[in-house]
Parts: sequence; structure tokens; C-alpha cells
Amino acid sequence: MRHLTPAVLRDVTGGEAKGELPSEEITDITTDSRAVMPGGLFAAIPGSKVDGHDYIPMAAEKGASCALCQRFAEADIPQIMVDDTQTALRRIAAFYRCQFDIPFVGVTGSVGKTTAKEMIASVLSRRFNTLRTEENFNNELGVPLTLFRLREEHEAAVVEMGISGFGEMTRLAEMVHPDIAVFTLIGDAHLEFLGDRPGVLRAKGEIVSGMRQDGVVIANGDDELLRAYDFGRRTVLFGVSEGCDVRAEDIENDGISGMKCVVAAGERRIPLRIPAYGQHMVYAALMGAAVGLELGLTDEEIAMGVASYETVGSRGRVIEAGGVTVVDDCYNANPTSTAAALESLAALPGRHVAILGDMLELGERGAALHEEIGRAAAARGVVVLACGPLSKHIAAGAGEGARWFTDADELISALPEAILPGDAVLVKASHAMGFDRVVEALVKHGTEGDR
Repeated sequence: MRHLTPAVLRDVTGGEAKGELPSEEITDITTDSRAVMPGGLFAAIPGSKVDGHDYIPMAAEKGASCALCQRFAEADIPQIMVDDTQTALRRIAAFYRCQFDIPFVGVTGSVGKTTAKEMIASVLSRRFNTLRTEENFNNELGVPLTLFRLREEHEAAVVEMGISGFGEMTRLAEMVHPDIAVFTLIGDAHLEFLGDRPGVLRAKGEIVSGMRQDGVVIANGDDELLRAYDFGRRTVLFGVSEGCDVRAEDIENDGISGMKCVVAAGERRIPLRIPAYGQHMVYAALMGAAVGLELGLTDEEIAMGVASYETVGSRGRVIEAGGVTVVDDCYNANPTSTAAALESLAALPGRHVAILGDMLELGERGAALHEEIGRAAAARGVVVLACGPLSKHIAAGAGEGARWFTDADELISALPEAILPGDAVLVKASHAMGFDRVVEALVKHGTEGDR
């Protein structure tokens, strides 16, 4: 890792060293003792269930060059003690990021951050060796680990930045210092902590605190809050409405095969084929195109980057199982993303069924927002199977024909008679609901029914 010796880490963090610090640059930084590499740094994070300090001896055995800790451990390894390990990691990440004079793109918003991050990285990868956030490493611990993966060969970086409270984005921005900040959408997410949509925007808008004055904000121009917000930076709007700088025209929905559109930006017209299900993918493609345009990519590079996009995990993944089309979107959910998912579901052929679970962290409006989703499903003729305490309100909003189940086991038991050949089935809930089990059961039911 460039310019990161244990002595530099001690100085950057203001820590106290125990043992003779090696002079060689460290090879990597990890908080997982199982992932320690020879010559790396192991950062011991104290947790409610597991204390990383207990694993410093294991890190030493695996060849770590030193450990970062809040208290010294009895282990044959040099150690740097700091007041708070996570704060120290953020300081190191900010220092390390500044070693790289490459474009950094920060992606935030209430909905679709991971999809946008993957699409932007897919586009930029047509020209640049691009680092992107892996898995869900988008918070105050994950962002430093993302930045620590930067290497000499990287020519661009796309960093997902997720928060749930005020002040968090400021701390993330102090590490990432994005040259381009991308806002997907402001929706009803984390309302328990942020209050309302204007509060969500204020919290996420903190990202500009880490940007230079010549930085660029790319924001959803179809979102009224984002369109009207003054970011204090040059702002490029994307969307389908008039007045957007990067606009989608001639949109075609090819169902599970994906979407097509033409991106209009000034005099440029870029035909795109988007190989992923859902109308929201048009917005992801617009974000990829907008960033590509800012960084000088050609029309062909942008089109090829969008066409090479691949869905990540349980985020709109489509599975065909014995005549049943399963839309696995159970990684996470809030009212905004669920409403969009219902709209995309209604565009598919066949009977439409939505298996919906609780959407968490909505605060005092939780019950009302769940009921609104039920009404939205009913308005589109979607059959609702709801599961979970809050989702009782989804079933109530959906009205006659909707079914509610107390837990996933009860729901799974009902699937054989509730799901019919030819159905298009959406599965969506907050990640904590564990609805991956429901997807597995659906696929098994569909496959067995095809025998």
C-alpha cells in the first residue's frame, strides 16, 4: 500500500507504539482476523458480541506486521494503541485516499445506490481500471475498507456512501473527498432517525462538505427535492422530464430481458440497451451515462458499459423456475423502492403476486407507509401476500384478496397453493426479514411443479 508504513500509521493516528515497528510498507488493512495477509495490518474493533482484541494473537500467527488496537494485547506483534480504532481507521483512510490523483465518484441516495454504483463502475471500466465498493461496505467501517483496496493500477474509484443519521455523511465525505457526487433519489428511508424526506436530503447533502468547489453533483431531476436543492456546486440533472441535462427518450420495456432507451445530452444521442429488469434501470443507466460524459467517455464506451452491467445479489434478480417468474428483490426495502418494484412487476406478463415483508426504520409513520404500499399494490391489480408485524398494514391497505402471515414459515407453507404456473412474483422486504428463504422456497416450488 502506497506510503503506509506502521510508523506513518502511528503518526497519522497519533497512536502509541508497543514493540519495534517494521519499516516495510504494509500489504493491506483488515478488521477480519480470518482475512489477515502476511505483512498486513489487523485493526481490532471491539463489538457487542465479538471483540477484535481477542484475535490479535491469531493475526500475529498469520503474519500480520502489526495491529491497531484500543488496548495492548499479549501477543508477539508490534501494536499501535489509539483511543478509538474506528476513528483511527477513518484518519488512515483519508490520508491514504489523498495519495491518489484519480477521479472519485461518491454515490448516495435513499434507493438504488448499489445498482447505480455498479452501473457507473461498469461504464467507467470501459476506459479506466476502476475500483468499486464491494458487497455492502458503504458505511463508516466499510468505506475505509473500500479505500484501503486502492492500488497503483487504479485509474478511477466509485464509492457507495450509505448513512442512517446526521453527521455520518460528513465523516464519509472527509475520507472519500468525491470529485463527483451522485444522488439517486430521496425517499422514505431511515425516517426513524432523519424525520422526513427534507431531513434525508439534509443528511445526504452533507457529502458536499468533502468536495472541492469545482466538484460536480449529478442528481435526479425527476425528484422534486433534488431538483430544487442548491448544492453549492455545478449540478447536472438526469431523468425523463423536461429540463434534465441528461435525459432518457424513446424508452422501451422488454420485460425480464431489460430496457432500451436513448440518452439525450446536448447534441449527443446515445442508444442504450440495459440488460436488467425494471423500469428503475433507466435511471441507473442515466447515472452511468452522466458520469461517463463528465469524464470524457465516448458514446460507444458508454453504451458498451451499460450493456455489460450485471445484477448484484438479491437486487432485482430474475429467476425462471418452472413457469414462475421470481423477482428476487429481498436485499432491502423502503416505501419508495417497493412502490417502484410494484410498478415494474405490473409490466410483466401473467398474474402479478407481491410477497412483501416489513420495511424497517420508518419511525412513527411506519404503519401508515405500509398501508400505502398495500393500496399501491391493489391499484395495480397485484395479489399481496404479506408477512411480518408491520406488514399486517400492507394487507389491510391491499384489501380483499390480500393474505397476511405471522412469520416466514407460515408463508412458505402456503406457497404451493398460493403461487400458480405463469405467475410473476416479486419478493421484497428489509434485509433483516430474511426473505432469501422465501426466494429459495419459491424456486424449489416452481422447479418441482415443472416436473
